Amino acid sequence: MNIRPRRNRKSEAVRRMVEETKVTTDDFIFPLFLLEGADDKIEVDSMPGIYRLGLDKILKEIEGCLKLGINVFDVFPVVPEHYKDKTATKSFDPNFFYQKALKRIKSEFPEAAIMSDVALDPYNSDGHDGLVKNGEILNDETLEVLGKMALAQAETGIDIIGPSDMMDGRVGYIREVLDDNGFNNVSIMSYTAKYASAFYGPFRDALDSAPKNGDKKTYQMNPANQREALIEADLDIEEGADFLMVKPALAYLDVIKLLKDNYAQPIAAYNVSGEYAMLKAAGMKGWIDYDRAMMETLLSIKRAGADVILTYHAKEFALLTKGL
Repeated sequence: MNIRPRRNRKSEAVRRMVEETKVTTDDFIFPLFLLEGADDKIEVDSMPGIYRLGLDKILKEIEGCLKLGINVFDVFPVVPEHYKDKTATKSFDPNFFYQKALKRIKSEFPEAAIMSDVALDPYNSDGHDGLVKNGEILNDETLEVLGKMALAQAETGIDIIGPSDMMDGRVGYIREVLDDNGFNNVSIMSYTAKYASAFYGPFRDALDSAPKNGDKKTYQMNPANQREALIEADLDIEEGADFLMVKPALAYLDVIKLLKDNYAQPIAAYNVSGEYAMLKAAGMKGWIDYDRAMMETLLSIKRAGADVILTYHAKEFALLTKGL
């Protein structure tokens, strides 16, 4: 027998030489949760090792991550209840703590790429990604607020806008607002295939942004549907998206591959809070080797076709691979 695949597995050096997929910190976006209090630090109960941080703490976190080779960060605001209203007015207020923090972060770390989140649910007293009237999520009326929000964030100097709301037409609307105001170089990473998933629970705990009534199934995608992701991707590209995202990642590896096989744009995948929490819980119980499972998880997302991975594992991965 002349063909023996095991010859290419015989040592670590040979295995590394022929491995087809490699994950590095260059692939990552590290999500961060911003608190209003500058020096606050509160662990997310359902996400051990992940913290809601005040601005001073976030600046230190970014500084440390940059030294580890993590260069891109997605900052989400933890909005206190007393700021929330039916029309999400704080979402586009330039004096709100989120916008002021984004500006400070870019000022302190111009070399870092900063992504912001565009959706109404952190600011909306209804807890939905769009405006709500008589129980209905209003699409076109929501676009106006999303455009104002995106512009306010772009004015802080951030690099990437992340519309996560799943309203129809929002990428084109935001692109037009940005371009009309001179922000042609601000990228849009569209949440193209964002599914109505059970894996978002810990994230909603972190931001206290769960819907007060109903669910998000009228705007987030049905987990049963794959081809529908192609429709969303076609629209997002036509409207000017620079990246296409699939969210969640692990239960939708087939969708990541589908988009990778059909589009030239970079494909992002969000390794979401519930996916992180499952590994953490099993690792803490001693049921799995957490470090190995984490590495295998990230490798599977990259192997499926993701060029960019938003993951809460980013810092742990960097520390592990550097032997720290």
